[in-house]
Amino acid sequence: MWPAVPGGRVRTGALLLLAVVAAGCDGPPPQTPRQMFEERRAVLQDAIARNPEAIAERVQLARVAFGLGDGAAAEAAVREAMAHGAKADALRPLLARAYAMQGDGNRALRTLDEGPIIPEMIGEAAWVAGNIHLENGNLGAAREAYDRAVRALPRNADLWVDVARFREANVDTRGARDAVAFAIELDGRNGPALALTANLVRRQEGLRAALRWYDAALDADPDNADALIERAATLGDLGRYRDMLASLRHAATLAPRDPRLYYLQAVVAARADNYRLARSLLQRTRGQMDDVPAFMLLNAVVELQLGGEAVAATWAGRLLNEQPHNLTARRLLAAAEWSDGDAEGAFDVLAPIVDRSDADSWSLLMAARAASELGRAGEAADLTARAATLARGEAAPFAIDGDYNFIGMAADSEPLNPGRVIPAISADLLRGNAGRAIERAIRLRDANRGVADAHILLGDAALAGGRYELAVEAFRAARALDAGERTTLRLANALFRAGDPAGSGAAILALRDSQPSSIAADRLAGHLAMDLRHWDQAIGHFDRVRHRIGDRDVVILRELARAWAAKGDDGRALQMIARAYRLQPLNREIMLFYADLRERNGDAQSAADLRDKAAQIGR
Repeated sequence: MWPAVPGGRVRTGALLLLAVVAAGCDGPPPQTPRQMFEERRAVLQDAIARNPEAIAERVQLARVAFGLGDGAAAEAAVREAMAHGAKADALRPLLARAYAMQGDGNRALRTLDEGPIIPEMIGEAAWVAGNIHLENGNLGAAREAYDRAVRALPRNADLWVDVARFREANVDTRGARDAVAFAIELDGRNGPALALTANLVRRQEGLRAALRWYDAALDADPDNADALIERAATLGDLGRYRDMLASLRHAATLAPRDPRLYYLQAVVAARADNYRLARSLLQRTRGQMDDVPAFMLLNAVVELQLGGEAVAATWAGRLLNEQPHNLTARRLLAAAEWSDGDAEGAFDVLAPIVDRSDADSWSLLMAARAASELGRAGEAADLTARAATLARGEAAPFAIDGDYNFIGMAADSEPLNPGRVIPAISADLLRGNAGRAIERAIRLRDANRGVADAHILLGDAALAGGRYELAVEAFRAARALDAGERTTLRLANALFRAGDPAGSGAAILALRDSQPSSIAADRLAGHLAMDLRHWDQAIGHFDRVRHRIGDRDVVILRELARAWAAKGDDGRALQMIARAYRLQPLNREIMLFYADLRERNGDAQSAADLRDKAAQIGR
């Protein structure tokens, strides 16, 4: 359970306690943490100037530099303290932290290993090591280091924030939530703790719920650049672009070189179809985000829109190498290859999609065009026919590659190793042994109840095995940890299959409310509104999807035409169905609906021609 948003009785550090006391008095507003650190730095520098041999003041100066995020200044202060007689055994952890803050984790680890460390600083040394191992992705070593740090410093709020970050990286959502809640209990105005809570709440409860936590973080520390940037991203996803840009402008005064500033502005520019501005902003990141999947995807979209097919293919290809199952990246790469005149390359890229029973109509049509270009008329006709149905099959949730017996034995030897268990679950399901698959998933879930993915795995196995009630239970538990699309859409599907369409619809609408930028939620909410004959709501949902993805989804265009026609606006209905027909000229349902609208608006000949064509296709 989340703690209350700070505002009542809290514990604080000495500096923040002064700010709280000052807030209750007449006079100037309380200082921000950054201002207090800067003032403290000036006092310490003055003391050192009066006493050049001072050691304690230099150590305090290093800690103030940590608070200001200045690793170079911290290193200088520690070295000066050591030069004036401070023991390396006591200051080695601080020197290591200074190196780590400057991005030199390897040097920091070597520093920690160079000699003994006094008992009083063992906890800090372990803390620094944990942070470096976490940065390097070595989660096992990070866990061991943080365990040692927590034993030595059990009531350090900043340490618990880093422990929460580690647990989040380890996909232990519940553990991260507990750790950051304890940090706030220790220090209710700890800006990083409040900001991290906001990030966790954003995933668990949605965008709007997270905003109050970002506001609390910025109330505690108005100069928290990370909180400002994350808040800006949240505001952007809510469509509040003016507020988003104001937050980014403030962040730019604190961290002018942070590449996220340019990336988020590029997202806004791309959504406004200003792709040249988006390209310019992306280039200003100077390679610092080139390995971030969302950055790669946006670059691919922008370059494709600007006619840079080769560059778009490069970005999409890089993303696909990192995420082979990213279907959006695969479609983008296919579009880039096709636009660049490489029909064979486009077809090969789309092959893993069209081989699926749930292939989308856009991919099927693109593959059909590529096959036709390659002279494979029969294959092109089959793909076109599949696309024209506009009916997607069921996705296969599991696939295996290996010997069934070997996979099963490997999982039996390590029943809590996901890398062993997941292929075994797949093999069990494919062999019809759903009971065994579910048993494996339950055992893994029981060992990882704070991990959403463990509940999702059980839900997927239960759904594949026809155990719909168990699937609903598992997906509900997953959504309690992560209320995003991947959990909520699974829950909606399981509820529908379990015979609870009302519950399924409620789950979809909850996703739409908590994640207004979710295309999938708007799409499904639109279909629900159509079923209920709520035409205005359906149009609102489908228009938002259309605005985001353009006129390339035949089903969206068809449903918009139906909704406008039901409202009596044949003009708009004709515009929508005409666009749908251009995309899918062989879909019989679209032709007949188009014919009815044509006839109703006085074009009997066109209506007759469309009906004749539909009849020929139906034979």
